[in-house]
Amino acid sequence: MADAIDGQAFWDERFSSEDYVFGTQPNAFLTREAHRLKETSRVLAIADGEGRNSVFLARHGHKVTATDISPRAIEKAERLAAKSGVEVHFIHADLASWDWPENAFDAVVGIFIQFAAPPLRDRLFERMAKALKPGGLLLLEGYRPEQLDYGTGGPPTAENMYTEAILREGFEALEIEHLESYDAQVSEGNGHEGMSALIDLVARRPE
Repeated sequence: MADAIDGQAFWDERFSSEDYVFGTQPNAFLTREAHRLKETSRVLAIADGEGRNSVFLARHGHKVTATDISPRAIEKAERLAAKSGVEVHFIHADLASWDWPENAFDAVVGIFIQFAAPPLRDRLFERMAKALKPGGLLLLEGYRPEQLDYGTGGPPTAENMYTEAILREGFEALEIEHLESYDAQVSEGNGHEGMSALIDLVARRPE
């Protein structure tokens, strides 16, 4: 529980300003891949921060549940949703101890959720896969270890980053539809700005 409290305090401080740390526009990978979602999908957006991605999904007609460990982030996300005229079900949750629903969502979205060291990351990957309904879609984007050379966002430790091998092993129960490593310019508020070492995964739970 102490780790959860510490994590909450860190992110509350990170999101303490009135500005949106990662901006209010959706992640580029998510906007590129959102066409894969069926209309009015039930979507879980985990560790969604200030709401830019969950609000984007709700604006496109999906039924969105979004979690974050920071009450401050959720407060800002609720304001963004209200300003955008959409409804999102926001949940204050520490993903390490949250009672994850199973077989519940048409899609699970995780964008730059690399706060988790490998042991916790493995558990989160398992729970993300189990949260999907059969046929459900996982959309995941993160940084590769090469991101440390860029220093334009993400955690300060390489072990929290993803490689293609890590994602293949972590989601071996899913069918991979797209897996790509590449470098690209990112502009997402002050939190993610500049050339970045990215990795994208789109995978589906078998029917």
